[in-house]
Amino acid sequence: MVKGVWQLFREDASRWIIQGTLTPAAQVTFLRAIVLLYRYRALRATLWFRIGGWFQRQRVPLIPGIIQRRITTVYGLEIEVGIPIGGGFYIAHPVGTVIASRGIGENCSIISSVTIGMRNEWAFPKIGYNVFIGAGARVLGGITVGDNAVVGANAVVIEDVPAGATVVGIPAKVVRRTGDTISLPGIKVPDYCGEETKSA
Repeated sequence: MVKGVWQLFREDASRWIIQGTLTPAAQVTFLRAIVLLYRYRALRATLWFRIGGWFQRQRVPLIPGIIQRRITTVYGLEIEVGIPIGGGFYIAHPVGTVIASRGIGENCSIISSVTIGMRNEWAFPKIGYNVFIGAGARVLGGITVGDNAVVGANAVVIEDVPAGATVVGIPAKVVRRTGDTISLPGIKVPDYCGEETKSA
């Protein structure tokens, strides 16, 4: 079942009730949506993206391009309005962020100055569900970032990221997977108790 613009936007707006957290979309009434839009510039950019995507799917000429230019000019976010992005899309700081992807799953969080796009050929990343992409990260090429993955700040990701993995560095390497901790030489990795361990 394809979700409508309002349902997708309610899921997006729910991430802003308590910033970045998952809140039931049912809590986003029309009045609350207006208040959230007034408060958060990034959410306004997301709403324009949703509207542009609707016009794109309806194959309405010109309007998607006009909306895409507005998003770039007003909000500093370069994003293709035709990208299929699931609900709960959270982009904290849109200025300087570039998003060109084959698709992004639900509840994806993008912090700031992130680039998602092509590398050496005309191929773009696919991002899974519940993915977190830290500030300044680059996710490049025809790769896949698995569900529940974490991309660390300033990481450059050019290979597939397994589901549940945390990747950091240039080029990005897996330092942790769901249920265990993998340390690379000389890199401090926080464990699940919040303590740092340094590999030998």
